[in-house]
Amino acid sequence: MMRLFYNVLVFIGLPLAAVYWGWRALLDPSFRGRWYQRFGFGYPKRDASVRQIWVHAVSVGEVQAAAPLVRALREAVPDARVLITTVTPTGGDRVRLLFKEGVDHAYAPYDLRPAVRRFYNLVRPDLAIIIETELWPNLYHAAGVRGIPLVLASARISPRSMPRYRRLVGLFRDALSNGIIIAAQSEVDRQRFVELGAPEARTFVSGNIKFDHQLDEGVAQAGAALRGTSFPGRPVWVAASTHAGEEAVLLEAHLRLRERWPDALLVLIPRHPGRFDDAAGLLDERRVSYVRRTDAVPVPAEATVLLGDTMGEVNLFYAAGDVAFVGGSLVPVGGHNLLEPAALSLPILVGPHLFNSEDIAGMFTECGAAEVVTDAAEIVNAVDSLFRREQLRETMGGKARALISDNRGAVDRLLERLEPLLDRNATRAA
Repeated sequence: MMRLFYNVLVFIGLPLAAVYWGWRALLDPSFRGRWYQRFGFGYPKRDASVRQIWVHAVSVGEVQAAAPLVRALREAVPDARVLITTVTPTGGDRVRLLFKEGVDHAYAPYDLRPAVRRFYNLVRPDLAIIIETELWPNLYHAAGVRGIPLVLASARISPRSMPRYRRLVGLFRDALSNGIIIAAQSEVDRQRFVELGAPEARTFVSGNIKFDHQLDEGVAQAGAALRGTSFPGRPVWVAASTHAGEEAVLLEAHLRLRERWPDALLVLIPRHPGRFDDAAGLLDERRVSYVRRTDAVPVPAEATVLLGDTMGEVNLFYAAGDVAFVGGSLVPVGGHNLLEPAALSLPILVGPHLFNSEDIAGMFTECGAAEVVTDAAEIVNAVDSLFRREQLRETMGGKARALISDNRGAVDRLLERLEPLLDRNATRAA
């Protein structure tokens, strides 16, 4: 009965979803591509002679998190094709940037029964892996009915989500049955899944695969080279993955910081490409001298901001900086990936809104690898202190890097659990 009620709600909400995506498409042309896949049409038909592994990663952060797992799967089963689905175009862009041959990209279908049915009929995956937590009752139920092994990898449920899930516990108990395997990030997450109805025998702790992220080879050297040719000798802080409402605070902090550090440079990188021009407009409005990365010129001495208006270069900018601020945390977005600057041994600043990565953020703040700042004044003081104290920068950056090293291994633990499924799928394909 609960699933029937859910399906009625999804059907009623479909016109609203269509309006939302249509509005996004008007604002951002990238949302116009392959819209039909969201209704279950136009997927590449599966070659029955080749094994197919389907990995779902919502957007950029999940795609980045999935990268070490996808690479490990391609090594373990080199004869298989990997299909990665995302919800956002930026996620698709990251798939194409990270992977080449052997990996396809498509958009995930809406959780409508007809769309889900068409998706499975065309794709027919031998194994389905969902990165982190996307609880889609119809998608999961259909996999169980078809006997497709479905794994929630690096799965987590935030405390903010639990009250909502508890109200729909019957629906999620159904979604988490049918043979699903849950590889939780932590023991707390494992217990939350069990509370929602996941079978204990198939729910275990594997850790967070984000810790297995590997930097692109040579990125540290490339960052040093960028700094040496574009803005040598200047103190640099990098504010990445920022959202609306954050750039104004960060810019105010930077202008105050310049009173103490006249040659300081802010590298400002909005989270979404559709907001590059918004950030440029703010800089124009405040009459701040800046250059855009796409200008492809050295940053002149009078410029106070470098606007990172490219995709796929966040780590390059981190490698060229002294201090990192990770966005989505001054406004209630929930925070973004702290592991990228940590892998480059940078001291990290974050805002107070960290509910999307509260476990990781807690680990960083508790060990002193990251500091929480709430407004422009605190940002100024924190960046100023880090600019002045090289030893503090090295200490915080070293703790950040050590935290990553101490928590690696989730991909190997997950592959151990997946090995019987991969062998089974080889038999099915044969």
